[in-house]
Amino acid sequence: MNVNSNIFINKKILIYGLGKSGISTFNFLKKKNKISLFDDNKKITLINKIIKSRFDIIILSPGINKNNCKLKNYLKKNSKIIYTDFDVFKSFYNNKCITITGTNGKSTTSQLIYEILKKQGYDVKLAGNIGYPILSVKNINPKSIFVIEASSYQLEYSKIFNSKYSAILNITPDHLERHKTLKQYIKAKFKLIKNQKTNSIAFVNMYDININKFLKKNFFKSKIIKVNTKLNNRYLLNFKNNYFLSTSNKENLLFVLEIIKRFKINKKLLIKTITKFKGLKYRQQTIYEKNNIKIINDSKSTSYSSSLEALKESNKIYWLIGGIPKKGDKFNLPKTYYKNISGYIFGKNSKKFLSDLKNKIKLKRFSNLEKALNGVCKDIKIDQFNMKTILFSPAAASFDSFKNFEDRGFHFNKIIKKYFNDK
Repeated sequence: MNVNSNIFINKKILIYGLGKSGISTFNFLKKKNKISLFDDNKKITLINKIIKSRFDIIILSPGINKNNCKLKNYLKKNSKIIYTDFDVFKSFYNNKCITITGTNGKSTTSQLIYEILKKQGYDVKLAGNIGYPILSVKNINPKSIFVIEASSYQLEYSKIFNSKYSAILNITPDHLERHKTLKQYIKAKFKLIKNQKTNSIAFVNMYDININKFLKKNFFKSKIIKVNTKLNNRYLLNFKNNYFLSTSNKENLLFVLEIIKRFKINKKLLIKTITKFKGLKYRQQTIYEKNNIKIINDSKSTSYSSSLEALKESNKIYWLIGGIPKKGDKFNLPKTYYKNISGYIFGKNSKKFLSDLKNKIKLKRFSNLEKALNGVCKDIKIDQFNMKTILFSPAAASFDSFKNFEDRGFHFNKIIKKYFNDK
């Protein structure tokens, strides 16, 4: 633990945002500093009291949009002292980190790296956007390796965080309601590589247009390795796991295999770990497969790009879509797949989906998810013989009706049991 000249000791600190990361930051720093807490949704401290106060440091939770919050003017004036929990972590620990970002596949890639290293006997910790705040991790020693999932929100505000190994899996338009432009979104992602030191390595997608454009226009200190995500390697045949048959999961796996080359790995144990990997809940997860019907729970999907691959299945697809659409999101599925898809739009925010998908696929509109699923089940009865896929891949944020994508995914599984309780 680095304590000499640590900027997060004996300071007057404001922690803004009291979700998981904010609370863990408070618990980590409270014995070393004078802490004030503020959250837009909780009446903890009066705004006037905060504005009139002088702080040495402001630690901003990733969920806070500094351009659209109750303290936006105050944050603008004090932008130089804004930090994140990632920065706090880096100031206290000098552990080797593998940090994963990108638009899609971050959680799966992070989880798989974590499981591989753990099975190989490494002391490995999983943290970040995957659901475990980095400052909540316990039992850290100098040999502990951190596998970190990093969102654009976390990277955007970070100032001193850097990672020995970094990966940008892919970049498509996302979170533009926050970043405003695709350029700013890409810039936030690339902060992960920009902050790396000369002895670090960055892994990027060889075929990603947005990544390659940004690489050409900028200089980075770290070594850049372009991962061939279209590689048809015979070695992949060793992993007899249908989970990695999809293009996106195969790309995730290729990143993983490239990254773990930097560690001492037992190949037989590696093959066993990957073969047994089941993926994460609510991410292209097959929850039912019987009587010519397959049901996929892909509640994690919050944009069109994250739904596209599942829409390319050969089965007749009954697509459940709805939620809060992403600003600037575009439906870029090739026309050849349109005839195979029927869309069932649910929820209050249906206008954008109707506009984007009109004259492309057959559409029906419902007030909520359960009614949409009921509509799917009625239509499926008409087609009893062909293979069918019920695809719950909302391509939108969940906050209009649910706490998060996990809550949405759990709710979908619950109502599925009403219609398919023979599982």
